[in-house]
Amino acid sequence: MYKVKNMKVSELATLLELKLHCGDKGLQREIRGAYASDLLSDVMGFAKEGDIWITLQTHRNVMAIASLKDLAAVILVKNFTPDQEMADAGDQENIPVLSSSLTTYELCGKIYNLLNK
Repeated sequence: MYKVKNMKVSELATLLELKLHCGDKGLQREIRGAYASDLLSDVMGFAKEGDIWITLQTHRNVMAIASLKDLAAVILVKNFTPDQEMADAGDQENIPVLSSSLTTYELCGKIYNLLNK
């Protein structure tokens, strides 16, 4: 297990120039780790509380799992944007949904380096 540097979602968003789509009230959540997967059942089974979730999924069910697992944020790759139901749920649950132009591989590498300094 690796030791994660203390970082808030807002700090990560600034460092990686992520675009915020919703859930701005959750930007001060503390990041405890990260999980990358596009399979919702995988995230439900293995993501941990406080993780950020890196995915290309953009629908309401993402937020249901993010809320259930008490994730710190969801980051969409390749400039994907949340559908309206996902954005509404992000605001209701105070879970930020952000996006990046990077691929999953590129974004995971950058996040790994930032959280493990």
